[in-house]
Amino acid sequence: MPTYTALTTLPGKAPAEALGEAMERLNPEPTGVGVFEIEDDSGLWEVGAYFVEAPDEAGLAVLAAAFDAKPFAISELPETDWVAKVKRELAPVEAGRFFVYGSHDADQVPENCEPLLIEAAMAFGTGHHGTTQGCLRALDRLDSEGFKGLNVADIGCGTAVLAMGAARIWPNPALAGDIDPVAVEVAAANVKVNDLDGRVKCVVAAGFGAPELEAAAPFDLVFANILKGPLIDLAPDMASNLQEGGYAILSGILNEQADEVIAVYAQNGINLAYREEIGEWTTLTLKK
Repeated sequence: MPTYTALTTLPGKAPAEALGEAMERLNPEPTGVGVFEIEDDSGLWEVGAYFVEAPDEAGLAVLAAAFDAKPFAISELPETDWVAKVKRELAPVEAGRFFVYGSHDADQVPENCEPLLIEAAMAFGTGHHGTTQGCLRALDRLDSEGFKGLNVADIGCGTAVLAMGAARIWPNPALAGDIDPVAVEVAAANVKVNDLDGRVKCVVAAGFGAPELEAAAPFDLVFANILKGPLIDLAPDMASNLQEGGYAILSGILNEQADEVIAVYAQNGINLAYREEIGEWTTLTLKK
């Protein structure tokens, strides 16, 4: 059965959310509607929907005009086994000493590496994205320079791949927190399949706002692989929860956004130690 998508952009969160709600009343109804901010400082939001029947192009045109959005781009997608596609296309990734792979590539794990198993179906934070690779490489670099994390937190952990990386090379347990309970369940499952039970604890948390994180602070290393806006909002709390001499590894930052993030963290007493670009993404290593 074919699948159809309809995508548009418009400025402003409130109009975008209102358009998304209006799309749910179309006939035929979409099977799903998404509203996302485009992270390029343009102020634009993307609104999209999936349909299992050809959508009402006239109705979409009326909605686009009513909400001052761009005309919808409508596409028919071929039938795809997405998990099989991900398994074919997401080859194992090396990031410093770390080797991130799916179970379908278990026979490719080399000797003398730190393996991290992340299933292909759990694609966010698999290590294939430049931000995750950058964070793992920054972790490897710190350890190679003699730093040993005794109290590590992974804020906005996704699959917990970064907390697991720290737990692979250092003896002390790490804390992994995410605001999304589903992400925390995924993270806990990843911890288990990597035989790291008791080494990484996964908790539901908005930033540092969880009893387990509050009790463990201040940290000597904090990962935050999220997005520029949340990273900037997090800066004062990062300063409060990072010990003197501690490091923050930040990513989810487009290259052109890095200087702004660096400046905000410097204002909070956390200064640039190293930066690396991988494709369009920058990873920052900062020291308090």
